[in-house]
Amino acid sequence: MTTETFDSRSIIVAGGGIGGLAAALALSNKGFTVTVLEQAREFGELGAGIQLGPNAFHALDRLGVGQEARSRAVFVDHLIMMDGPSGEKIAEIPVNEPFRQRFGNPYAVIHRADVHGVLLEGCRKSPHISLATSKRVVAYERVPGGVKVITADGEHLLAGALIGADGLRSRVREQVVGDGGPKSSGHICFRAVLPIDQMPEDLRWNAATLWAGPGTHLVHYPLRGWKEFNIVATFQGEPAAIGPQGLPGDRDELLFRFRHLSAKPRKILETAPSWKRWVLGDRDPVENWTDGVVTLLGDAAHPMHQYFAQGACMALEDAVCLGDKVAASDGDFAAAFPAYQLLRVVRTARVQLSAREIGRHLYHASGVHAEVRTAVLRAKTPEQFYDSLDWIYGGPEEYRKK
Repeated sequence: MTTETFDSRSIIVAGGGIGGLAAALALSNKGFTVTVLEQAREFGELGAGIQLGPNAFHALDRLGVGQEARSRAVFVDHLIMMDGPSGEKIAEIPVNEPFRQRFGNPYAVIHRADVHGVLLEGCRKSPHISLATSKRVVAYERVPGGVKVITADGEHLLAGALIGADGLRSRVREQVVGDGGPKSSGHICFRAVLPIDQMPEDLRWNAATLWAGPGTHLVHYPLRGWKEFNIVATFQGEPAAIGPQGLPGDRDELLFRFRHLSAKPRKILETAPSWKRWVLGDRDPVENWTDGVVTLLGDAAHPMHQYFAQGACMALEDAVCLGDKVAASDGDFAAAFPAYQLLRVVRTARVQLSAREIGRHLYHASGVHAEVRTAVLRAKTPEQFYDSLDWIYGGPEEYRKK
């Protein structure tokens, strides 16, 4: 079915994850009508914990859900890097009150589903947002004054614009960019959530903690009011196909990959009864992700490894910027989308490339490379860490002025 008449200011968002819902909120807050099409049977999020830097809270505040997000987050006081094999501390960045004053917002850890839930609640309250499930966008066609969106079940929908927020394997990106599938990194990620009483007591730190080792790293931090601990164990293997994610992981494989880990953190791996497995991938940055009244957002535009903990943060920033540019153009999407892209491409590409290098040279270093890393990081003061992170946590500056 095709509706022949449509509101030229209406927008379809392909994808109901964090980025898609944030985009819907940003645009509805500017008075635009938005329909979110989610391919799953219900709105929800895979995965467990994520980290939110101050820049994410700047964006959440602009979206009108900052306080709700804060109510569900755990505010850590430190970012800690430990040497996995020796058990010695490499570096510690305080993210307590001086950090919060410097960057205008806290550093927090939160369950991915809680961030998604806050955005979903905001969308459900908006009279300008319609939410639809079991609707997978497979293609689009440019039409006079707008775009025709085609779903897997054969429905044709017309709108003034389309935003592809449909993730790493975006079908919208296939048409806009046409760069094939995502690149497998050979990095495999195992995730688990431990109830607080199962987390080793001597590791229940109010910190986002990373144990670095040759070709591996282990991360843990508290979630949901200290009821749980998020555990993420990543190792380098041979590049593997990026198939279905979140399938059961082989505990014996994980323990073998982390056999060099010292006894204290190894207890975490031995305690967790089950794991979910992800094959990590990203894409090379591109200069253009817009086709007239069609644009991309979040992982569809700039998928990145999790090593900088900025994937969701960048999607939230995208949404705010997109809403601002669409409002500034008074609904001229063909003018707004390139302006949005212009502000976002370099920043997001820098995060993409930085995440790759962090994983390769910082977290997974071995031998003399690890010794150099440790010497450099141990010599830094908190202020020097803050200065080096100002470009990411302090920006975009314009988000903090409104």
